[in-house]
Amino acid sequence: MIKVRSRVGESVQQMVKRFKKMCEKEGLIRDMKRNSYYEKPSEKNRRRRKRGGGPR
Repeated sequence: MIKVRSRVGESVQQMVKRFKKMCEKEGLIRDMKRNSYYEKPSEKNRRRRKRGGGPR
């Protein structure tokens, strides 16, 4: 879980910006976008093969 604590003299906008950077760094946004719609298993395998990874 990502937690952001307010620093001394930090505005809300700066805190939100730091939170967004942390989410990007953790890959949270990428995972949310990937899981936001259903992907058939055959499409997952096709994407993995195209990327170069083997099927699981």
